[in-house]
This record gives sequence, C-alpha cells and structure tokens, in this order.
Amino acid sequence: MMNRFAPLLAHAETVKDRHILDLFAADPERARDFAAEAGPFLFDYSKTNIDAAGMGLLLALADQAGVAERRAAMFSGQKINETENRAVLHTAWRSPAESILVDGHDVMPPLRATLARMAEFANALREGRYRGQGGAITDVVNIGIGGSDLGPAMAALACTAFANGPQLHFVSNVDGAHIHDTLAPLNPETTLVIVASKTFTTIETMTNAETARVWMADVVKNPATQFAAISSAVDKTAAFGIPPERVFGFEDWVGGRYSVWSPIGLSLMIGIGPEAFARFQAGAAAMDAHFLSAPFSANLPVLLALVGLWHNQVLGHATRAVLPYEQRLARLPAYLQQLEMESNGKRVSMDGADLPYHSGPVVWGEPGTNGQHAFYQLIHQGTRVVPCEFIVTARGLEPDLEHQHLLLVANCLAQSEALLRGRALEEATAIMRKKGLEGAELERQARHRVFPGNRPSTTLLFDQLTPETLGGLIALYEHRVFVEGVILGINSFDQWGVELGKELALALAPVLEGKADGAAKDGSTRALAERIRELRGL
Repeated sequence: MMNRFAPLLAHAETVKDRHILDLFAADPERARDFAAEAGPFLFDYSKTNIDAAGMGLLLALADQAGVAERRAAMFSGQKINETENRAVLHTAWRSPAESILVDGHDVMPPLRATLARMAEFANALREGRYRGQGGAITDVVNIGIGGSDLGPAMAALACTAFANGPQLHFVSNVDGAHIHDTLAPLNPETTLVIVASKTFTTIETMTNAETARVWMADVVKNPATQFAAISSAVDKTAAFGIPPERVFGFEDWVGGRYSVWSPIGLSLMIGIGPEAFARFQAGAAAMDAHFLSAPFSANLPVLLALVGLWHNQVLGHATRAVLPYEQRLARLPAYLQQLEMESNGKRVSMDGADLPYHSGPVVWGEPGTNGQHAFYQLIHQGTRVVPCEFIVTARGLEPDLEHQHLLLVANCLAQSEALLRGRALEEATAIMRKKGLEGAELERQARHRVFPGNRPSTTLLFDQLTPETLGGLIALYEHRVFVEGVILGINSFDQWGVELGKELALALAPVLEGKADGAAKDGSTRALAERIRELRGL
C-alpha cells in the first residue's frame, strides 16, 4: 500500500519552520478564509500551519480517497463494515428519511415503532403511570459499558440544564465499588434499572445487573418488575425476567459507540423527556444534512478530519487534546476517546495490508478552566507539540451567572492566543528586568518564562449547549472519524482490538480462584496471579 500522504509530507517539509503568525501577516482575511460554518457551529482552523496550498492537497486527498462515494454508501445502507459484513446506519435513528433499505428491507418502520415505544415508556415513568413497589420512580440506573455507558452518561451530563425527570445514574465498571457506591444511597422501591447489552452477555454488564437484582430483591418482592433492557436477545431478557414490553432492541448495523441515538439513549430520554430527546436527534440530523450536501471546502466534518490528519499523519503529532470550555461537556473527551481510538486505532488497511503510516492519534482532554491548572504547562512549554481543539459556547444557560461564562470564554480565547503567540526571550527578559534582576540571574529567570508559541489549535464555537447543539456536536465528531478512516483506508466500524483481552480475562478467572494452575501463562502473569491468590488467602 502506497503512502497517500507523500505529497503532503513534501509540502510540510517546505513550511515546517514557518510561524503561524506569518500566515496572518500575509493574509489579513485568514481568520475568515480558514473557517467554516454549519447551522449554529463556527469552526476556526486559522491557528494552524495549513496554508492554501496545503488545504488544496488535503482536499484533493479526500477526493482521491473516495470520501464522497463512501459517504453515500454509508447513508444508503450498504455494508461498508466489511470485516463484519454489516451496514453502518446509526444515522437512521435520527433520520427524517421515509425509507432506508438494508438487504432489501425498509428499516425505518420498525425503528420508528421502537422510538414510539421508548417515548411511551419514558412518559409513563415520568408521569408516574409506571411505578416501583414504593411509588413513582425517583432514580434510574443505567448499567452498560463502552458505548452503552459513555454515550448516555456524557449526554445526560451535557443536558443537565434540561433534566426534569428522575435522577440518572450510570454504572459501567465491573469493579464492585462502582455499583456498590451507586446503589448505596438509592431506594430499591423507587429505582428502575436499565440493563444495556445488545447480546445480554457482556460480562461486566451482566455481572453488575445480577448484583443490582440481588440488591433490589432484599426489598422488592419481584425485582424484575423494576428492570428494563436494551437488548436484541429477547430470549435472554425473558430468562432474566424482563417482559417484552420493557425490552428495546436495535440491529447490528448500529455500533456501540455510535448508539446513543438508539434505545441506548433510553435513560437520556427518561431524564430530559421525549420531546427534548427528539430535539437532540434533530440537531444530529441537521449535521448529517450538512455533511451530505456541503462542498468539502466548507464541510465541517471533512475539515475537522483534514486538520487532524495534517497534524498526526503529516506533522507527526501523536496526540490531540480536546478542551471543552463548558463544564457540562466534562465527559466529552472520554466519549471522543472511545469514538476515535476504537474506530481508527487500527494497524491494517481494508485489504489487510499493514498501514505505511500511523493511524488514529491518542485523544485526551479535560474541560477548561480545570485543565489550565493541570496539563496546560506541558502544552505551552513542553518539548512535544500537542494540537488542541477548543470547544466553547458564546452564552451559558444561567443568565444570572453570565459574568462567569464571559470569564470562561475569555480564558478559552486567551489560551489559543497564547499557544499561537508565545513569549519571546526578549519580552521575558524585559519583564524580569523590571523586577530588578540583572546579569546571569536575569537570563536564567527569563528563559524559564519563554513560551515557544507557534503551537496549533482549532476552535469550535456555538451559541449555547442545548439538546440540539449537543446532537450536532456528536454527529460532527462521528462524521469526522468516518472521514479520517476513509482517508486512512481502514475500517472504522469494527473493534477486534478489544476481544483478545476479554478472552484472556475469562481464562484467568479460574487461575485467580485457584481452580487452575496457570502453567501456560507467561512468567510475569503467573507470578502476579500467585501473589494475588496469596493476598486473598487462597
């Protein structure tokens, strides 16, 4: 497989020592020319070292890689997840389309019927028509892992200002402390437990589900009456005791990390109500329409992807910091870690050949301004360049605290400006000279206060964090990951990398219990298992 980034690598070599500020000096309209809008979103990528020639090469790469053709195939229900022979149709759950065919069958009627059942159940619970043994449901515990947890947990926190239903709680880790600490303050008689597992066999989820059932059985005569399931394995949900009217399934063409629009979002629908959930889906559908229709040069998902590829595959920056200046988006970096790193953390192309370049970057981050007092030191003065993606809203949702939101926004813009401009040794020297330093000590102290600058960042700006804008934001990043995957030539929709560890964990359990000797394990694993048995008194 040839390196399709070769022309970009050659171009980058000619501009690698250029300061981004020089681009602004050469083009007074750069902030306008290197930005794009879609609905409420403005994406500014002018604070990067991409020039017109570089963007031309990136756009040509997107054309040559067949992004448009692959995009059309995805939305039309073709089986672009080739290693699993599946369509990729998470977009159908928010689509206004009358009909979408998969294997000749229209998937939209059953999909709409499921959404209607979800809305009816959510309303029945919110209005007190569906009740627990002790009365109206006050708390909902969603038990899942991966996409069955990260999506709704992230979205529920993001929509806190619109929450008007029962309190939502999320359990994912098989560590017993997680479910213990979540259930401890709750009343079993007024708690609903949602078990989210498509196959109803996910070991972490089902272990936690059984623990929750035992907890509830201490008080509730028939605990299954206060359970619901997000699963397509109706035989297994029935065996667990959950009746069909409280089981909501979805097809295998919805991957877990793309599933918050589907029944996996039931907890969110209960928390904010079916109408707000529909607005959440509508915001995503609007981004879908933009992605399908806008030219690549003005297409936000495409531009986000191209900037990401420029920084990672072309310039060699291995990580990407996602920095939302919006506290309710605190879980967004973790959500995007899974979305991008599980999707594009691959080592072979679609045909199974080794990639001749790196695949997806390490994605990480925290909300501002917290991160400023943690890792921004490394971003500003460390030896590695970390491209930053700032996400910020112009207005908060608390009118009486707007002065605080303005301070938040000021911090966001100041950080991107500081990364761009830096502080030269001359400026730092002048500052320290005013403090009375001179000679060798002046130089030493000044050097500690130098900021290299010329560090790239992008800014995604929108008005307020609402269900609509949250939906658009998530869809924007979903499509960004898709575009990056197409250009990299990989399958973004399988996740074989998570399987091996799970298989080995099942084999290790009896070793840790003292029921197997573990002779086949490597020396380190065997020694650790022996010590664990000793500490547990086995």
